[in-house]
Amino acid sequence: MAPLAIEIVPEAADEAREARIWYAQRSPTAATRFIAELDRAISEIQTAPQRWPAHLYGTRRYILKRFPFLIVYRLSAEKIQIIACQHAKRRPGYWRGRLGS
Repeated sequence: MAPLAIEIVPEAADEAREARIWYAQRSPTAATRFIAELDRAISEIQTAPQRWPAHLYGTRRYILKRFPFLIVYRLSAEKIQIIACQHAKRRPGYWRGRLGS
Protein backbone atom coordinates (compact mmCIF):
# COMPACT_ATOMS: atom_id res chain seq x y z
CA MET A 1 0.00 0.00 0.00
CA ALA A 2 1.37 3.39 -0.99
CA PRO A 3 1.77 6.00 1.74
CA LEU A 4 -0.84 8.71 1.95
CA ALA A 5 -0.05 12.13 0.51
CA ILE A 6 0.97 14.85 2.95
CA GLU A 7 -0.76 18.22 2.85
CA ILE A 8 0.64 21.00 5.02
CA VAL A 9 -1.81 23.84 5.64
CA PRO A 10 -0.22 27.24 4.99
CA GLU A 11 -0.46 28.32 8.64
CA ALA A 12 1.46 25.20 9.76
CA ALA A 13 4.15 25.90 7.15
CA ASP A 14 4.35 29.48 8.43
CA GLU A 15 4.75 28.25 12.02
CA ALA A 16 7.58 25.91 11.02
CA ARG A 17 9.25 28.69 9.03
CA GLU A 18 8.99 31.12 11.95
CA ALA A 19 10.47 28.55 14.34
CA ARG A 20 13.36 27.88 11.94
CA ILE A 21 14.06 31.61 11.70
CA TRP A 22 13.94 31.94 15.49
CA TYR A 23 16.47 29.09 15.88
CA ALA A 24 18.64 30.42 13.04
CA GLN A 25 18.95 33.79 14.76
CA ARG A 26 20.40 32.00 17.77
CA SER A 27 22.26 29.13 16.13
CA PRO A 28 22.39 28.04 12.47
CA THR A 29 23.16 24.53 13.69
CA ALA A 30 20.02 24.46 15.83
CA ALA A 31 17.94 25.66 12.86
CA THR A 32 19.36 22.88 10.68
CA ARG A 33 18.64 20.31 13.38
CA PHE A 34 15.10 21.63 13.83
CA ILE A 35 14.34 21.23 10.12
CA ALA A 36 15.92 17.75 10.08
CA GLU A 37 13.78 16.67 13.03
CA LEU A 38 10.68 18.17 11.46
CA ASP A 39 11.37 16.31 8.19
CA ARG A 40 11.94 13.07 10.12
CA ALA A 41 8.68 13.58 12.03
CA ILE A 42 6.69 14.09 8.83
CA SER A 43 8.29 11.01 7.30
CA GLU A 44 7.44 8.91 10.38
CA ILE A 45 3.87 10.22 10.39
CA GLN A 46 3.52 9.33 6.71
CA THR A 47 4.90 5.83 7.31
CA ALA A 48 2.56 5.01 10.22
CA PRO A 49 -0.02 7.78 10.71
CA GLN A 50 -2.11 5.87 13.26
CA ARG A 51 0.87 5.21 15.51
CA TRP A 52 0.62 8.52 17.39
CA PRO A 53 -2.08 9.25 19.96
CA ALA A 54 -5.39 10.94 19.48
CA HIS A 55 -5.32 14.64 20.31
CA LEU A 56 -7.92 17.40 20.22
CA TYR A 57 -10.84 17.71 17.78
CA GLY A 58 -10.19 14.44 15.94
CA THR A 59 -6.51 15.09 15.31
CA ARG A 60 -3.35 13.24 16.30
CA ARG A 61 -0.05 14.62 17.53
CA TYR A 62 3.60 13.81 17.15
CA ILE A 63 5.91 15.29 19.80
CA LEU A 64 9.35 16.28 18.56
CA LYS A 65 12.10 14.76 20.66
CA ARG A 66 14.68 17.54 20.78
CA PHE A 67 12.53 20.65 20.34
CA PRO A 68 9.43 21.83 22.23
CA PHE A 69 7.04 21.40 19.29
CA LEU A 70 4.11 19.18 18.35
CA ILE A 71 3.05 18.27 14.86
CA VAL A 72 -0.75 18.22 14.86
CA TYR A 73 -2.32 16.31 11.98
CA ARG A 74 -5.47 14.55 10.89
CA LEU A 75 -6.09 11.55 8.71
CA SER A 76 -8.54 11.00 5.91
CA ALA A 77 -8.81 8.17 3.41
CA GLU A 78 -6.91 10.27 0.86
CA LYS A 79 -4.28 12.21 2.79
CA ILE A 80 -2.55 13.26 5.99
CA GLN A 81 -3.14 16.93 6.69
CA ILE A 82 -0.61 18.73 8.88
CA ILE A 83 -2.70 21.27 10.80
CA ALA A 84 -0.10 22.92 13.06
CA CYS A 85 3.53 23.03 14.04
CA GLN A 86 2.63 24.02 17.58
CA HIS A 87 5.03 25.17 20.26
CA ALA A 88 4.43 22.92 23.26
CA LYS A 89 3.83 25.93 25.54
CA ARG A 90 1.29 27.53 23.23
CA ARG A 91 -2.42 27.39 24.02
CA PRO A 92 -3.74 23.93 23.01
CA GLY A 93 -6.27 23.96 20.21
CA TYR A 94 -5.54 27.50 18.97
CA TRP A 95 -5.48 25.98 15.46
CA ARG A 96 -9.03 24.59 15.65
CA GLY A 97 -10.29 27.03 13.02
CA ARG A 98 -8.02 25.37 10.47
CA LEU A 99 -10.10 22.18 10.56
CA GLY A 100 -12.87 23.61 8.41
CA SER A 101 -11.38 22.36 5.15
